[in-house]
Amino acid sequence: MTHAIRLLAAILVACAAAAGTARAADAAASTPVREQAIFAVSDADPAKWNLTLGNIANALDGIGGDKADIELVVYGPGIAMLKKDSAVADRVAAVLGRGVRIAACQNSMHGFKLEAADLVPGVGVVPSGVVELIRREHAGYAYVRS
Repeated sequence: MTHAIRLLAAILVACAAAAGTARAADAAASTPVREQAIFAVSDADPAKWNLTLGNIANALDGIGGDKADIELVVYGPGIAMLKKDSAVADRVAAVLGRGVRIAACQNSMHGFKLEAADLVPGVGVVPSGVVELIRREHAGYAYVRS
């Protein structure tokens, strides 16, 4: 009789564990997955910028803006393209309006004598663009090269 009770207890524990695993799987399936991507531009070439901004818009359209965390890191000579009067300022503002984070490298800003007030409104500043890229990649962001 003791053997039968132990066997029954083991079966009940196994069933409870299986039910808990199934509930956890259901919860994970219902949790929306957010795609994470990081883009970078270091050039001041409007064509390169238009390509990258177009790729970002395509990613938002393909994934869905509500399912994507997208960031653009800007450093080096590319920092000048974040100025309010740049050739791509309107497109930069457009992706900001769609929820894209844009991070300007403060090191590059200092080198090019720019202040945050010179940039398109909504652009954020990070101490180092390269460090931002490294940290985002370690956090699981996919690096997208344009």
